[in-house]
This record gives sequence, structure tokens and C-alpha cells, in this order.
Amino acid sequence: MAGSRAAAGRPAVEVLPVTGSPCPPLTRDERAAIAVAIARAESATSGEIVVIVAARSGLYRSAAPVLALFAGLAAPWPLIGFTTLSAATIAAIQAAVALAALLVGLDPRLRIRLVPPAIRRDRVREAACREFGARGLIGTQARTGVLIYLALAEHHAEIVADAAVRARVSDATWTAILSDLATAAGRGELGPGLVVAVARVGAVLAVELPAGPNRNELPNRVIVLD
Repeated sequence: MAGSRAAAGRPAVEVLPVTGSPCPPLTRDERAAIAVAIARAESATSGEIVVIVAARSGLYRSAAPVLALFAGLAAPWPLIGFTTLSAATIAAIQAAVALAALLVGLDPRLRIRLVPPAIRRDRVREAACREFGARGLIGTQARTGVLIYLALAEHHAEIVADAAVRARVSDATWTAILSDLATAAGRGELGPGLVVAVARVGAVLAVELPAGPNRNELPNRVIVLD
């Protein structure tokens, strides 16, 4: 994937404990403030900053049948070992347990909690890299694109940077910015937190990649994906 090749060394943080319930969406004023912050940050650098806030990075549909399978396989053994129920009764209970587990897994708020954290993080990374390429960040003239990507359902954030940025800025720099974004999100201040994150990314880029004759190549707005 082009985005993956451009995004080696992607810093990431967990933004909030995962509940499956999205954070409150950005208000119109918050979106406008983030757009202004992007324009202001880019005025001092040749870098291109894009912010994406996604409702989720994956649907995790396989979680429900996997839960039902394991619940169905596990249900009979205590009944066989510690009760005198008939085989037919145990089979009926097994089917009921599997069905109940399947129904529980169909609720997206519960389903995401069944997915191991490592898999959730991988999904967010994959989505961030995919959007990095799809939004034109990999195609900037000087390879100076930076994506701040936040997945609400997973409560996980990533920063993806193109080659010219990675050559000058360490991953630790982005991790510190994402850590402060996590703190802001935890206080319910996602919009203001993103404004600060954009300003700090811009400050880093202004030092390492100061403004030049290049034009503004990408729209200065936050992209919200439902």
C-alpha cells in the first residue's frame, strides 16, 4: 500500500478507554477553529497538515460469530461435568448460549470491546495509512504531508508523516503531541485538543521545514468520516 510505505514509524496513542461509544462529534465552531489552526500552521511551513476524525476504523463483523462459536463450545462442559441434564437439554442450552452470544456481538458498542486492543490499533493504523494516500498527502510536491488521524469508536489516534518529514522529525515528537491530545480528549475537549495538536505540529514543521515558494496543495479543513 502506498500509504503504508510512506508511513513507516507511525506514532500512536490510546485516546480514551474503549467503550464502543463514540466521543461527542465536533461542533461547527470547533471544525472552523481547526481549519483556522491548519491555515495558520501551514503559513510558516512547507508542510501540509490534514486532520481526519473518523467515527470508526473497522466494523469488526467477525467478532460476533467468533464469540458465539467459543461460547457454544464452552457451554456444554460444565453441564456435562456437574449436572445430570440429558444430552438433549444440554444441546438446547448450548444452542441458546451461542445464540445469545451472537446477539450480544451484533451490538457495535459491545462488539468492539470483544476485539483485542492490538487488532483495534492495527485497524486504525491501516485506515490512517489508507487515508494518507487517498487524501493526496503522499503526492505533495516536497513529500511534506502530515496526517493527524483519530478514530472515535476505537479511541485511538495516529500521526502519519511523509518521507521529508520523517527524515527530520523523530517519532517521539509526535508521540508527545498525541499524548496531550489524549489528555484533552479525556476531558471532553476534543476540538480544542485538535487545535492545539495542529498548532504544535505546525511549530515543529516551521522549524524543520520552513515556508518556501510551494503553494497550498491541500484543503485547510478537518475531514469528518461517519
